[in-house]
Amino acid sequence: MKGAYGTLREDLASAKLRDPAVNSNVELILGYPGLQAIWSHRLTHRMWLRGWRVPARLISLWTRTVTGVEIHPGATIGRRFFIDHATGVVIGETAEIGNDVMLYQDVTLGGRSLEPVKRHPTLLDGVVVGAGARVLGPITVGKNAQIGANAVVVRDVPDDAVVVGVPGVIKQPAPDMRDHWMEDPAIWI
Repeated sequence: MKGAYGTLREDLASAKLRDPAVNSNVELILGYPGLQAIWSHRLTHRMWLRGWRVPARLISLWTRTVTGVEIHPGATIGRRFFIDHATGVVIGETAEIGNDVMLYQDVTLGGRSLEPVKRHPTLLDGVVVGAGARVLGPITVGKNAQIGANAVVVRDVPDDAVVVGVPGVIKQPAPDMRDHWMEDPAIWI
């Protein structure tokens, strides 16, 4: 899919796939602040890259006021990203989010340094982050990993792992259970 219209359609299809409460595209467009925040971020990110930093920050702050989601314009976000329930989500400037990633409410992708370097996490494709989780620092969360609700993650997470607790404890599925774990991530987060 190409262009803004194709991206919009892809986002709507992704939201329908991930949220069984969705009834229509109109409901998604008008009533899902997570999608509205993502769409605003796409605009502000382009502005940020073009050097229009102050206007980009002002729009992102307005978006935070309206949606309850704060995404820094410098953050890089892939395709089919979805934020369910949205309120309280914070995504820092140097965060990188891959394709098909899902965050629940009150998630922070934050930094642990005040230095002007890569200081926020990288989430690879297919990551799911549960409600209230904190993923902090310039760490990498591997493909298809799942971060449990209220977990605090400050170390790299391998592909297909599940992280739970404070501090986050990494659990790896047994080889014969890997497909079962992926059936319904909600049972693990």
